[in-house]
Amino acid sequence: MSRATALFVLFFCIALAFAAPLQGNATDVAELDKRITHVGRGTWYNPSAGEGNCGYFDSDSSPVVAISKARYDANNGANCNQWIAITNTKNGKMAYGKTRDSCESCDTSSLDMSPSLFEKISTLATGEITISWNFMPAGWTP
Repeated sequence: MSRATALFVLFFCIALAFAAPLQGNATDVAELDKRITHVGRGTWYNPSAGEGNCGYFDSDSSPVVAISKARYDANNGANCNQWIAITNTKNGKMAYGKTRDSCESCDTSSLDMSPSLFEKISTLATGEITISWNFMPAGWTP
C-alpha cells in the first residue's frame, strides 16, 4: 500500500469516528431538550376526554400539555410531568403547562394545550397560535 493510500485510509477512519452519532438514553435527550427554545404551532384540546399517554386523567381546567407523539416516543415518555414554559409570540403572554399527553397530529415543535392553559395566552376562538416554548428542568415546578 502506498503512503498516500495509507494516509487517506487513516484520515477516512478519523473522519468516521467524528461523524458517528453519540449514544445516549432518553433521559439525556430530555435533559438536552430543555435547553432548546422551540417555535411552532399552539393549539388546544380536551384532556378530559380520557387517559393521557402519560397515564393520568386530567380535566380541561388543568394546566396540561400534549407534546408530539414523535417527541414522546423518542424520549420514551421521559418528559411526562415535566413543566414547559410557553409564550404566545404575537402578544408575549406566557404560561406554564405540565406534560401529560402526546399529540398524534402535532409536529415536534408544536404543542396541544388544555383549554384553561391556552386561555392564559390567547382566546379559544383563536384556535391556533404561534408559540415559543422550552422544557423546564426536571423537578422544577411553578
